[in-house]
Amino acid sequence: MKQTFLHRQNLVIKATFSPENTPLYRYRLEATKTSASENPITVCAIMQNPSYADVEIADKSVQVLERVVFEKELPEFNGVGRLIIVNQFAFIQTNDFEGTNNQIGNENNQTIQRAIEESNIILIAWGKDNRFTERKKTIVEMFSSQKNKIFLQTSRHPSRVIYDGFIQKYNT
Repeated sequence: MKQTFLHRQNLVIKATFSPENTPLYRYRLEATKTSASENPITVCAIMQNPSYADVEIADKSVQVLERVVFEKELPEFNGVGRLIIVNQFAFIQTNDFEGTNNQIGNENNQTIQRAIEESNIILIAWGKDNRFTERKKTIVEMFSSQKNKIFLQTSRHPSRVIYDGFIQKYNT
């Protein structure tokens, strides 16, 4: 049985999915504080692939990122009002993920690029180990030309969070 995780309180959630009746891809999940300004400080978190989170429910990883960005009062996220979550692969799958090219999603690269451009802080949230080296290279190229942005990374995958030392400076 799948454990249910709820989005954190006082957030407006939006999501962009592929058009199938049961979507195959989630391209973007956005959480904005209800008290956020018109043009809030924004974090773009790039994870591996989406699980079941949507506008109604979160999954463990999404809930952890919402908690870290909005509730833990970490200095790195001071004043942040919006969190955009994108993934290396947009294919929705919880277990036994393979990371094949057809799991990237037709709109995913453009969605990631747009999220990076909209953000002040880029958070690499796939953990320290990324076995998808070619895909990682593509993502890094997307943000390598970005100036005046803060680059951070998680010490591990968000579903395996230990809050102490979880957020670190990004090392290429």
